Amino acid sequence: MLYYLLYQHDQWLNVVRYPSFRAIAAGATALIAGLLLYPPFISWLRRVQHGASNVREDTPEAHQAKSGTPTMGGALLLAAMLVSCLLWGDLTDLRLWVVMGMTICFGLIGFADDFRKLTRKSSKGVSGKLRLLLELGLTTGVMVLLYLQPDFDSRVSFPVINFERFNPDIGAFYVPLAVLVIVGTANAVNITDGLDGLAIGPSITSAFVFLVLAYAAGAVLKGFVIADYLRIPHIEGAGELTIYCAALMGAGISFLWYNSYPASVFMGDVGSLALGAGLGTLAVLTKNELTSAIIHGVFLMEILSVMIQVCSFKLTGKRVFKMAPLHHHYELKGWPEPKIIVRFWVVSIMLAMMGLASLKLR
Repeated sequence: MLYYLLYQHDQWLNVVRYPSFRAIAAGATALIAGLLLYPPFISWLRRVQHGASNVREDTPEAHQAKSGTPTMGGALLLAAMLVSCLLWGDLTDLRLWVVMGMTICFGLIGFADDFRKLTRKSSKGVSGKLRLLLELGLTTGVMVLLYLQPDFDSRVSFPVINFERFNPDIGAFYVPLAVLVIVGTANAVNITDGLDGLAIGPSITSAFVFLVLAYAAGAVLKGFVIADYLRIPHIEGAGELTIYCAALMGAGISFLWYNSYPASVFMGDVGSLALGAGLGTLAVLTKNELTSAIIHGVFLMEILSVMIQVCSFKLTGKRVFKMAPLHHHYELKGWPEPKIIVRFWVVSIMLAMMGLASLKLR
């Protein structure tokens, strides 16, 4: 909205046409809105959720002390982020609408899950099978529509490898690959959201990496195409995704202010599923489907730990970890919660640097 209002009226406001400026503005808007609105929002959540169980059953006993902390704090995070995108984004850009739409839809699935838990005053929400079915159906539908677009690129980019030399076109098989990336990332972030600030920290880091990748893929500076220099796919208009990334970072930082240990509010599935879907969609839209496995390495190792634990127990009757996901394993080993959180953040930053380094290695 503001993109059109400001750009059309004053010559000096031509700066608004640059995605880099609007990304900074979007991040600042989401950050300030979140910091100002979270205190009354948390107070309201405490009143309406009084007596509800907000702690999962499959967690160490020490987590029961957190019972009573309000959940669904991710709802305001999403609101601040999406409103900021609407204010500063180019609303004619299809990619921006796709990533916002996926965020909203997965947020609604997460909201239904959280709402069911609260109304039942139980840690059990929507059944896992139904939730997964909704996620797969929604994502498949969106990806099929995108695939049918005349200019859709179904080539796959590999980390480290020069895109100009090796870019296999997998055709319709791109749809299930994209669905796997988006749904997998959404559920991986959801599983990671088990300690105060654990999920939002790597989410902010990933958003920053995709901000750089989106800008590099779409920016053309006085005729110089950055993507061609870096030998990555050039995606016309991808720079507009930087507004979403910056808004996610701003809203995420404001949420982290209140979610850091000891948390005043939990994210809830409404936030974790939505953020995961947004990050997975960014990976697809910026042609970093496989590189996202590095960027989202913390989320990946969390969901893999659950898969390994389940397979091992079913096949051998033995557990590989003391408890899955992985952060609970370290809790039961005696690591203090803040140490686990910070060390996972450090790993996330290291993996983010590896993801960015892959640009030059190509």
